[in-house]
Amino acid sequence: MLKRILPLVILLFFTSLPPAGARVYLDINAPTFVQIPIVLPKWKPVDKTPPALSAKVYEILANDLTLSGFFRVIDYSHLPPQLRDKEGIPSTLFLQEWMPASGEILLAGETFLELDGLHLRLKFHLLDLVEQKHLVGKQYEGHLQTLRIMVHRMADEVLLQITGEKGVHNTKIAFAVLQGESKEIFVADFDGADLKQITQNRSINLSPTWTPDNKKIAFTSYLKRNPDLYLIDLYGKNLQRFAYYSGLNVSPSWSPDGKQIALMLGMEGKSDIFLIDAEGGNPKKLTKGHGNEASPTWSPDGQRIAFVSDRSGSPQVYVMAKDGSDVRRLTYEGNYNTNPSWSPKGDRIAFCGRVGGRFEIFTIGIDGTGLQRLTSNSGNNESPCWSPDGRYIAFSSNRTGGSKISIMNANGFNQRPLTQSKGGESSPSWSKRFE
Repeated sequence: MLKRILPLVILLFFTSLPPAGARVYLDINAPTFVQIPIVLPKWKPVDKTPPALSAKVYEILANDLTLSGFFRVIDYSHLPPQLRDKEGIPSTLFLQEWMPASGEILLAGETFLELDGLHLRLKFHLLDLVEQKHLVGKQYEGHLQTLRIMVHRMADEVLLQITGEKGVHNTKIAFAVLQGESKEIFVADFDGADLKQITQNRSINLSPTWTPDNKKIAFTSYLKRNPDLYLIDLYGKNLQRFAYYSGLNVSPSWSPDGKQIALMLGMEGKSDIFLIDAEGGNPKKLTKGHGNEASPTWSPDGQRIAFVSDRSGSPQVYVMAKDGSDVRRLTYEGNYNTNPSWSPKGDRIAFCGRVGGRFEIFTIGIDGTGLQRLTSNSGNNESPCWSPDGRYIAFSSNRTGGSKISIMNANGFNQRPLTQSKGGESSPSWSKRFE
């Protein structure tokens, strides 16, 4: 199962944060933006460090920056001949010679493998080629097994410097995978690497959800024939039957303070939204009426819950106060809207809507305005969920045949599959950052 994360040491040896009124590199809140061209010279292996190890660092880092959607990576193979073989960190006195690379930012670094062959040091510097200045430099130290984590943290730091917000490269996505007649829960990194199978019970396991502390995954399973709610840790151990009321126990959503869970229960013959405590007890019914209610999702301030109801005759997205009062309908366009997911920024809700016989991903403002369609004419796209920074959306799509988990920027740009699997993937859930 998942290897335990070994300690990392991060050394900050120079940081230059942009002062007020300084150059803005990338406004991530703009409706459209142009990718920043970032130059990546060859990564330098120091002393007896194997060149293949530096090449691996370079590969992961370039991929992280590309997947972020904010950069156009200019790798060393596309540099002018006089720059192609330069490696390591250039002096700020000679940044002018990098202008022919046609980039705005330069990211350079070194890899040093300790003599024991088990410990690693990674150093990087970020430089502004337009203003000819140094932006930030950091060094990361850790066990060789933490190489990917260290590189992801470098990519996060680059995003922080350029956009003002840290990246989400050290996050994971849980999802269900069809295996024969069963469905199992898997977890992968943001870039699709380190794919791990979490459940192996050969049952139907559905709708994984991360617990607030990132240490466990909740999911619905038919392990005991009834759709009950279970918890399991990231090593596939310590399985716990958590909520097992009669009928459905589905779609748990933790409140931001971790003290309550909204979920769909079917104990009264139809599906309703209930609140239970963090231990799975004391159910309190929130929804009333004759319709079926499903898919609760909390607002980041913990005051409201969005959910799906067919009380109007077809499934639509509604919002209510956390005590079940002040219910209002959010979606009016289309006759089938489901799977709401509230952005961590609090300003928009993503959902799945049916258009022309296909399911597409939309976002909408919490006041019901600003409807935006993110996918189109590319199979069925369902089950959206936000990244912890609100800059990306994961979803399931069968655009290439079998259903796969895909990721896109929150404006619909840079859509790509998470893994290279054959399909059968569904119900993504995005973790918080693993610090």
